[in-house]
Amino acid sequence: MSYALFGLTLLFLFFAFFLLRRSTQQKRESGLPLGRVVYSDTEDWIRAEKPLFDALLQLTGKPDYLVEQHGVTIPVEVKSALSPALPHPGHVFQLAVYCLLVERSTGKRTPYGLLRYANRTLQIDYTPQLENELLDLLADVRSKERSGELSRSHNEKARCQRCGYRSICTQRL
Repeated sequence: MSYALFGLTLLFLFFAFFLLRRSTQQKRESGLPLGRVVYSDTEDWIRAEKPLFDALLQLTGKPDYLVEQHGVTIPVEVKSALSPALPHPGHVFQLAVYCLLVERSTGKRTPYGLLRYANRTLQIDYTPQLENELLDLLADVRSKERSGELSRSHNEKARCQRCGYRSICTQRL
């Protein structure tokens, strides 16, 4: 009887080791940093309750993930395309918005965010310079919006069809 119990225990330990190893491998492949996922807005998970919001800037954002690591919250934005040689400025500013919103909602500055492309993950440092560029960009967009000068930034019909502002846009394709 003890041989059967011993064999069952070994089988259980082997299975537990296999599951642990597989989950570690999947975590590494996901591009997420080590830490606890505290927010998710991907189809693989249940929808997050609400987006991040800053009342002062009237700015809203929904990062794909927020990972808590050593008391710091790291935003992660996932892109399905392969990584370009240099990240697109729009992707960098999108991530910077999430860094700003995390800081405004938690009271703690996040040192960086992650852009996860299909083939690699890029760490984008959230520097004071990037924050200033973001705030300048937001001010410029708001100014152009108020004056009616804001124009569509592309000629891609498919992009327009997926846009959340399509129903009210006077420049849609």
